[in-house]
Amino acid sequence: MSTPLSLAGRRVWLCDLDGTLVDSAPAHEAAFRDAIAELAPGLLESFRYAEHAGATTRDVVARLGVTGDLAERLVRRKQWLYRRYAEDGMVTVMPGAHRLLDRLAATGRTAYLVTSGSRASVTRVLAACALAGRLRDVLTADDVPWSKPDPRCYAHACRLWSVDPAEAVAVEDSAHGVASATGAGLTTLQLCAADPLPGAIGVRSLDEIVSLLDLETCRS
Repeated sequence: MSTPLSLAGRRVWLCDLDGTLVDSAPAHEAAFRDAIAELAPGLLESFRYAEHAGATTRDVVARLGVTGDLAERLVRRKQWLYRRYAEDGMVTVMPGAHRLLDRLAATGRTAYLVTSGSRASVTRVLAACALAGRLRDVLTADDVPWSKPDPRCYAHACRLWSVDPAEAVAVEDSAHGVASATGAGLTTLQLCAADPLPGAIGVRSLDEIVSLLDLETCRS
């Protein structure tokens, strides 16, 4: 980002969770692999977690071609395992996450969470990573009939919290999340993107966002 001016006056921040505020990929991958090994071992050899970044558990299972009762069992087992792994410390806070949320609060901004995770999983992760008290409210996959990259996820969040998309910022990492946020008309910061997706502004880290906010404060 060449200038922090695009952040000026934007008092509401809508943050993704997985890959943005927390590093949950190892726990998600382990939970998927363990669940698949138990219930659909024939799919394990061809499973590549990286191909499903940003998708819901249910969407991943559908992409694997699993249907019916087995699909439901696989979803439930994966979610149960992920929650256990999160409670065991396998999900860690991304560098700069606490600092960013604290800085947003200190400068009069409000942070919300818009995630494709289930509410039960998200609740456990937020508690394990000491993030819950830093967010005004949370929108999960259990609260809407759509999932990212559908822009209706972020559009619904804006309506729910009476947010004007033109006055808000989304912080995302995955292609799914960026498409959902930009499609809803939000200024979108894409983390760790050497080549940010169309409509997104690339930033190297959460700490870089904090530095940009500090620079904006100094100039005001």
